[in-house]
Amino acid sequence: MQVEAMLGYVIADGRGKADLLIREVAMRLHAGGVRVAGAVQVNIETDANRKCHMDLHILTGDDVVRISQDLGAMSRGCRLDPGGLERAVGLVSAELANNPQIVIINKFGKQELEGRGFRPVIGEALSAGIPVLTAVNRSNLDGFLEFGQDFAQPVPNDAEALLDWAMVALKQSAAE
Repeated sequence: MQVEAMLGYVIADGRGKADLLIREVAMRLHAGGVRVAGAVQVNIETDANRKCHMDLHILTGDDVVRISQDLGAMSRGCRLDPGGLERAVGLVSAELANNPQIVIINKFGKQELEGRGFRPVIGEALSAGIPVLTAVNRSNLDGFLEFGQDFAQPVPNDAEALLDWAMVALKQSAAE
């Protein structure tokens, strides 16, 4: 696989599937000795009457940040806790100073579309020549592609394809 850009992404189809895929790839890269920075999402199911809790696991340590709010069983609004997300962003941003080889972000979502969330971290990593891997919902794809422009490259929604992309990106960034 030839990596043409440093911002690899998969389309997130199915509730939680991209979270599991991105987390698997991050863990496999880490186990292979790659210095990985970023955050992966783990959803914790509660009971049938409540929505799951959303936690971001920071890849460079033991920090886990809850990014969801419990708005009640009948709520329909956005459950994202912006304060929790910004705390996770700060932790990941600080890790860029330690020269990771790759940055993995659970997803490019609504906050990133609006210029917040992990968007500045993604931009900083790309500016430093660090490849970034993320997931994007179809509803956010146009905005993501506008942000990513020539840096964005689709990768098949498969762990092996993502690992291949990451390994080629790592070699290319090391050669620059």
